[in-house]
Amino acid sequence: MRNILLSFVLLFAAISSAFAQELTVKSFKFASSDLTAQTQPRKDLNDRNCAVVKVQFVGELTNIEGNVIMPLVKRNNETWVYMPQNTRQMKVITKNYLPLMVTFADYDIERLESNRTYVLTLLSNNLQQAQQSQTLTIKYMPTNATVLVDNKMVKGTNGVAQTTLPVGQHSFVVVCDGYESEEGMVKLKASAPSNIQITLTKEAVAIQQNIVSQPAVAQQPVVQAPIANSDNITIPVKDGISIDMVRVEAGTFTMGATPEMKNPYKDEKPTHRVTLTNDYYIGKYEVTQTLWQTVMGNNPSKFKGDNLPVEMVSWYYCQEFISKLNRITGKLFRLPTEAKWEYAARGGNKSRGYQYSGSNNFLDVAWFKDNSGSKTHAVGTKQPNELGIYDMSGNVLEWCQDWYGAYSSSSQVNPTGANSGSVRVLRGGGWLYFARICHSSCRSLRSPDICDSNLGLRLVLSE
Repeated sequence: MRNILLSFVLLFAAISSAFAQELTVKSFKFASSDLTAQTQPRKDLNDRNCAVVKVQFVGELTNIEGNVIMPLVKRNNETWVYMPQNTRQMKVITKNYLPLMVTFADYDIERLESNRTYVLTLLSNNLQQAQQSQTLTIKYMPTNATVLVDNKMVKGTNGVAQTTLPVGQHSFVVVCDGYESEEGMVKLKASAPSNIQITLTKEAVAIQQNIVSQPAVAQQPVVQAPIANSDNITIPVKDGISIDMVRVEAGTFTMGATPEMKNPYKDEKPTHRVTLTNDYYIGKYEVTQTLWQTVMGNNPSKFKGDNLPVEMVSWYYCQEFISKLNRITGKLFRLPTEAKWEYAARGGNKSRGYQYSGSNNFLDVAWFKDNSGSKTHAVGTKQPNELGIYDMSGNVLEWCQDWYGAYSSSSQVNPTGANSGSVRVLRGGGWLYFARICHSSCRSLRSPDICDSNLGLRLVLSE
């Protein structure tokens, strides 16, 4: 009898061991380069964007308990959990393991923040399961392109980017200024690493082909190249949506903290002469949410409205938008260089020497901290500047193409900014900032992977 009872106890222990194994947290951290919370947002009960916790686990995750905005999003071995700001813990429920309570403060994250993405990686005492990951190598040309995998930037060297990921399906995007972006999906298998070779195509080639092949559209003239003497042009995109552009004539100006720029910052000095040798077109308005939705099929903005400026867009995300826009229109849109942006903001060769873009009274031309009501406003509702361009002071900061760098006093011709760096230039101030940030020579800077409700863009088109 004793032997039978002992056998039953041992059998029960074996079954319990097999079906009630424990989970542990390998890591829990803020993913600074992951854009998911901004590009695929979900609102909490207070109409505020959630944080996203990506739970990485090789096994069957059945539920997450806690302050969760349902439903969960399953992506192979990753589960996306949307949680409101200030959430401090979650309970992970799986099929074959004991429940696990994760308190974020144990991993130096006191509480979750809105619009941020976090990664929680779980391990079990089953080493075979814990090792189900594989290496993805992406070789790309040109070698200065940017690679994103699952919305996260993967740093590359000499045209090779490498990352280790859970086995399963993953997305990738390769972008580079002046080239068509390439995106796709790759499925990682446990049996062998995966390798992808990407060679981007120059946009200029695609544009020449489009100009030849596009048929005329009845009763809607399509401008295939900017008209030399037209101060305003309209570029059709699709579905009745178009882009209004204003011509900026070539010229020379003094860039930086000129005398009318009151209380400038140090990085606006020294002033220097800049010559722009070619005319160009710049967006009459900031890129709107309607235009972004038409091109990208989504709207990442915090403040929703068709005619509001798009925001919550990183510099990298803007590059992807521009690449798709160029394929649709057959044009060569870009972000403006910092010099082209400031010259246009000052009014080009029609400048009257205003401190802000179009006036010395910022209330005339800018939505900023004192009058915005803590939100963006419809584009074109303030006064334009001397060239007829709106909102170059206030509303949202606008990404420029340049790396941020210190000014030189030397005269420059068609400058393109620093040769390299870690942060990109933004211009124009915004709804959250005081008037000092809105004057035409003020410079701002951000990491190119940052998304924020203050960050938008304006397009330029070269002649």
